[in-house]
Amino acid sequence: MASDPVPQPTLVLLPGLLCDRTVWEPQIAALSSRRMIQVADFWGQDSFDAMADGVLAHAPPRFALAGHSMGGRVALEIMRKAPERVERLALLSTGVHPVLPNEAAQREELIRFAWEQGMTALARRWLPPVLHPDRRGNAELVGRLAAMWCRATPAIHEGQIRAALNRRDARDVLPTLTCPPLACPTLVLGGEDDPWSPPAQQAAVAEAIPEGRLAIIPRCGHMVTLETPEATTTLLVDWLSR
Repeated sequence: MASDPVPQPTLVLLPGLLCDRTVWEPQIAALSSRRMIQVADFWGQDSFDAMADGVLAHAPPRFALAGHSMGGRVALEIMRKAPERVERLALLSTGVHPVLPNEAAQREELIRFAWEQGMTALARRWLPPVLHPDRRGNAELVGRLAAMWCRATPAIHEGQIRAALNRRDARDVLPTLTCPPLACPTLVLGGEDDPWSPPAQQAAVAEAIPEGRLAIIPRCGHMVTLETPEATTTLLVDWLSR
């Protein structure tokens, strides 16, 4: 009698602020032959704790974990809660610092803007800074991102902003990123021209992580998975193979 096939290991993908599986579509297409793919849905949640708990409730006992931007913050909360369940970790365009001076006021203004002006206006405001200047005229990419953000609502936006404003300082998690008995293979990946998560910030994160590996993609902004899908996927394939 033939034995049952060994199930594929699982890769859990965590999207960023106002993002859904759209941001991971190139990687889902490329990696689904290697891994079972789960993509988290954070819409309607207003704390990183709740987001992390939801991921852990739906994920298998062991899994690889990749988070982009806010999703990276949630990934670090998962590592705080259940590091033994994560076999490897990738942090894309992610910060670890606590709330900065003036950040609360700036984010509160964005909450008001979304409620008063709507999500289309918010998308127009956000799009230029998140992309490399050379891609701001890419109608297909810009349209894809704008449509994704406009599927959200001002309430979804406010909930995720509240989660960001109530976040923990994640720097204490970085030195603990080990999965017994070996260090957890961790990739820190960012865009060379990302004003939100600049290369120096990514380098500091990678340096604080045991076995951390840093990768900076040239001519790329904050949305690495869609701006440079081939380069991002190649780095993730290497990370999954380590």
